[in-house]
Order: sequence, then structure tokens, then C-alpha cells
Amino acid sequence: MKDTFVTIARYQYSSEAQIIKGRLEADGIEVFLRDNITIDTDPLVSQAIGGVKLKVLAKDEKVAREILESIKSYSLDDDGNLVKCPNCHTKQVGLYSTISDFKSLISFIIGFVSGTLPFTARYQYKCEACETSFPVK
Repeated sequence: MKDTFVTIARYQYSSEAQIIKGRLEADGIEVFLRDNITIDTDPLVSQAIGGVKLKVLAKDEKVAREILESIKSYSLDDDGNLVKCPNCHTKQVGLYSTISDFKSLISFIIGFVSGTLPFTARYQYKCEACETSFPVK
């Protein structure tokens, strides 16, 4: 059981996974990437196959997860400070797209096709601790 690989993270692009792989290998953890070549060949299938899987040996899982948690990045404001959640005041806030329903998906597609995507794409912050969403200021 200790010689089997377990998935500890998934990434949309292999470049993200390669960076984390290098960090874990620098700490002596053996890392295996799965589906990275498929996604490098056709990045549009990333969501369909579940992204690039970052796998480590089962015996190294706890240490690898601790390292991932220590380097996880959260959103920064214009001054370089971590964004705080207005509800619970934690600093575990990420930036997400607001494409969450059919109407916003259609708007995204129209913006993408017409070339106005940067002007019509909307983002919001979301707290990972309490799941509160709030607008980008």
C-alpha cells in the first residue's frame, strides 16, 4: 500500500503542475504527473478529463499536503496585502469567475466570439473558510 500513488492535487494546465512538482521534488518527495501530455496536446480537454493529476507515494501524502498548504496563494489587494473576508475576517480568499449559470455562460461565449471578453468578464472573491462571495473593488 505504501508503494501506490495517491492524487493530492489537480491543475488545469501542466505548467502549474510542473512548478509544484519541482517544489515537492526539491523536498525529496517522489512525484508523478498524470494526463499532462494529453492536456499539452489539447488543452481544451482539461476539464473533461479532470486536469493534470499530481500524484505522490501514499507514504509521502501527509508531508506533500502540508507543503502544498504552505505555498497556496490567496488574493492580494493593490497594496500587496491579503484580502480579508468581510464575513469571517480570514485571509483565505480566492478570485473566481462569475460564470455560474446558463445566462453568464452565454454572455461569456458572446464576449469570447466578439473579442470583448476582457470587458465583459466579471470576477468576485470567495472565502474558502465560510464560502462568502463578495465583489472585487
